[in-house]
Amino acid sequence: MDSVFDAFMATAAAAPDHVFLVAPPAPGRAYHPDGVELTYGEVRAGVLELRDVYAAAGFGHGHRVALLLENRPEFFFHYLALNALGCGIVPINPDYRHDEMLYQMEHSEAAVVVSIASRLADLEAVARARARPLPVVSAERRPLALPGPGATPRAGRPGLDTECSLLYTSGTTGRPKGCVLTNFYYLNAGAWYRDLGGRLAIEPGRERFYNPLPLFHMNCQAVTATCAMLTANGLILPERFSPGRWWRDIAVTRATIVHYLGVVPPLLLNQPPAPEERQPRVKFGFGAGVEPELHERFEKRFGFPLVEVWGMTETGRIYADHREPRQIATRAFGRPFGGFDARVVDDHDRAVARGTEGELVVRWSGPEGPRHGFFAGYLKNPEATAEAWRGGWFHTGDVVRQAADGMLYFVDRKKNIIRRAGENIAAAEVEATLQAHEAVAQVAVLAVPDEIREEEVMACVVPMAGATPGRALAEGLFEWCLQRLAYFKAPGWLLFVPSLPTTGTQKVQKAQIFPRGEDPRARPGAIDLRERKKRRAPPA
Repeated sequence: MDSVFDAFMATAAAAPDHVFLVAPPAPGRAYHPDGVELTYGEVRAGVLELRDVYAAAGFGHGHRVALLLENRPEFFFHYLALNALGCGIVPINPDYRHDEMLYQMEHSEAAVVVSIASRLADLEAVARARARPLPVVSAERRPLALPGPGATPRAGRPGLDTECSLLYTSGTTGRPKGCVLTNFYYLNAGAWYRDLGGRLAIEPGRERFYNPLPLFHMNCQAVTATCAMLTANGLILPERFSPGRWWRDIAVTRATIVHYLGVVPPLLLNQPPAPEERQPRVKFGFGAGVEPELHERFEKRFGFPLVEVWGMTETGRIYADHREPRQIATRAFGRPFGGFDARVVDDHDRAVARGTEGELVVRWSGPEGPRHGFFAGYLKNPEATAEAWRGGWFHTGDVVRQAADGMLYFVDRKKNIIRRAGENIAAAEVEATLQAHEAVAQVAVLAVPDEIREEEVMACVVPMAGATPGRALAEGLFEWCLQRLAYFKAPGWLLFVPSLPTTGTQKVQKAQIFPRGEDPRARPGAIDLRERKKRRAPPA
């Protein structure tokens, strides 16, 4: 098979009555409020109808079509119809506002954007601001009113190297980069997940994946959806993660596999016990970022393993701590295997000793070359692509350490290392410690300037309902850290905030907590704890 469409059609022919797409019921939701289940056969009929509509309008190999369709099942009708023609899709984050969408539409050079009705006016404003014409089409109008996109950019039949999607990665600085992902990337990512085995064993035709992550993210749209197609399984698409609806959704949709991010376990553990939280059908959770202090608690309370994995939009393949005994009291995420190589290097790209922290670099070790199965490159940014691949290894930006037995342990993002008085402090370690406190709902730790020590640790804390923010709680959290961490890692500054900005995948956007140029230490309510930050003798 040469495309995702081919894989889908093969499964639709072999198992037309198997359920492919599920939307849980959600009263008041703008689409499918009572929920819906669509079989492979039903989706095939809709895909082929849309394929003919797009083809009749002139869409073909190499055109890009932007989609703002939220997490609706209808996303897949358009995606697969376009994939059949060799068109790439540009999924739009529905939380994006004017400037973000304008950048994405200008950079991607999308030929048309297909949207839910409620965002048409916003996108029409974007179209007026874009130098090149941008037709805006309602996905809810029948028949679909598509303008001609112009000449087909690529000759020949679509194949494995045809662009399937253009996914934008959230950058910590500057604009997001557009990752060009091919049909081979998708098929390879789905097959890699399918074949992992161990605690991640997937049975053809018997699974239902519950994935609350957005369809503009590789986890759901590339890895999970393609795996579902390759195994004749179902994909459950809630509109977003909701701790209050999580267990009800899983029960009513009969999910057997759930996907999570680090924000999910603490929010579920903070929910009061409920009868539906023990779901015997659920075999495992697949995700990343559960705090080690919460991992065992979660598994004991809810009765299924959370399997920690590692991957990036650029890599497609993943590592996983999926063989027993899993190391759930650590940040282990698996060992290199199957040709997916890893090294840990210093700032000069020299390999470091086992047990030493450094940047994770990865590649494919087979005869096809190191980039086989990875993203095709950053759109219009060959310099960034070359820099990421320097020395023939993809530089992930993640700080890790590797044990003597090959196990990899996550430390932090390279840019989340705080340098205080010669000490390197991983923000993630401090966040994990604070997150384990009963008064903390959410936390982000970042570096702030310090006139003496170069940088200092600052914690921005969202308190739990019922907790009283103020000096007393700040000092209590400081002492909590001192009991568990070296003194220099405890926050020298602490600020209570009502909420933290997050991406569509619920990752905290630290760069948006404070406006550019603002000194966080000067924010009203910032509590200075530096005087308490003194080396103490360990308890006897």
